[in-house]
Amino acid sequence: MSASIAIVTAVLLPLGVAPLIALLDRRPNLREAATLLAALGTFVTVCTLVLKVAAGARPVVHLVEVFPDLPLVFEVEPLGALFALIAAGLWMATSVYSIGYMRGHHEQNQTRFFAFFALAIAGALGAAFAGNMLTLFFCYEALTLSTYPLVTHYRGSDVQTGDHIPMAVLESDPMSWRSAHGGRVYMGVLLSTSICFLLLAMAATYHLTGTLAFVPGGILAGKAPTWVLGVLLFLYAFGTGKAALIPFHRWLPAAMIAPAPVSALLHAVAVVKAGVFTILKVVVYIFGIDLLADTGLGTYLAYAACATILIGSLVAMTKDNLKARLAYSTVSQLSYIVLGAALANSWGILGGSLHIAMHAFGKITLFFCAGAIAVALHKTEISEMKGIGRQMPWTMGAFLIGSLSIIGLPPLGGAWSKWYLILAGLEAEQYVAIGVLLVSSLLNIAYLLPVAVNAFFYAAPDGEDGLQEAPLACVLPLICTALGGLVLFLYPDPLLDLCRQIGG
Repeated sequence: MSASIAIVTAVLLPLGVAPLIALLDRRPNLREAATLLAALGTFVTVCTLVLKVAAGARPVVHLVEVFPDLPLVFEVEPLGALFALIAAGLWMATSVYSIGYMRGHHEQNQTRFFAFFALAIAGALGAAFAGNMLTLFFCYEALTLSTYPLVTHYRGSDVQTGDHIPMAVLESDPMSWRSAHGGRVYMGVLLSTSICFLLLAMAATYHLTGTLAFVPGGILAGKAPTWVLGVLLFLYAFGTGKAALIPFHRWLPAAMIAPAPVSALLHAVAVVKAGVFTILKVVVYIFGIDLLADTGLGTYLAYAACATILIGSLVAMTKDNLKARLAYSTVSQLSYIVLGAALANSWGILGGSLHIAMHAFGKITLFFCAGAIAVALHKTEISEMKGIGRQMPWTMGAFLIGSLSIIGLPPLGGAWSKWYLILAGLEAEQYVAIGVLLVSSLLNIAYLLPVAVNAFFYAAPDGEDGLQEAPLACVLPLICTALGGLVLFLYPDPLLDLCRQIGG
């Protein structure tokens, strides 16, 4: 298969399977088989592209010319190859998990769920392969729109009329109301930031340079005064709402009303990773790390990232709901990647890009575990989970492994990305950033380890002895993703070799 055909195939497989899933509404076994086959085919196709990119190729597919020197184009470079590999690989694990979760939880609208999940993966892969900022913007917005029905999965017909919801409706169907509210926050924040900030930044960049192409070393050097570049960096950073920099982070915890597989999609596979991926692309290929370092503009972005890291961790400690705690953990962890970009050196880009993969495996494991607990024990609050390690040893064992990876302790993959970020801070002489990384790791311990410790070191609640694991289709994926974090620590070289090519 040629590289051009592989690019188109990787995007069209999830895009094309979505209507097929809809047609198989009354045949759930075939519907889910189609999902799994599409996920497998997409992953194999992406792997062929990754091998070509690792060998030095940069395959390109031109789609259509929109404006002079501004086409819609796909071009696979190392950072995009990394993002696509994570999205496609974890789609397989999430598809298996979703089958167990949706059936075990007796969810409604399962066909709609699987169809829009496939569309979201297509959007994520389109963003990963984007050859310029315009293509990335279109795929970024397609990802927002395709995930809205997933976030509002529980939304009922009685609460679709706006904010003025009768109390009787709210009391009779609180889940539906919360789903509608979460969807409004989700769309409101993401669309407003991208239209008001990100689109404006793109228009200004095109005006200054005549292009939105991704060029190693950037396209803005010598094109504008430093203060103009500072404004542009602000617009790009906060216009990329999916990166969840405070104060544009509220969409992320609000979206936790969605089912656990959707939370995994939001936090590990596609949505938030599309946000930080966009910031890395802008820093490396629009500004260039040399420009950020020479002007000192990266320092201001680093301060915003450090503030988000600490505030997200502190808020996470206050949450008793497990998914809410994990959501604010993600707000904090995403800014590790933003911080790596802001430090504007090769170590920072290496550490930030690596953290895309390391955080993905750790956080998807934690959300898989949260969903398995909800399916098996119908518990969502951390205060209710004392002793559940006796009932769900596989699930809580995986939760412990995922937590250690997020914390950044060997022998889990998260240790590598944090190590390279610390090296980046030393090279940039940003000692505040190093201190924030170390304090954040301690805060990670404070809000993650007690969940696993309380699960294993307390007796099971009265009358709740014996194994009560979730269905095998839920448990097997979370074990695989937990072990994935171990493999990434022991064998990081393929990812390291790929990430070292970024910007080259």
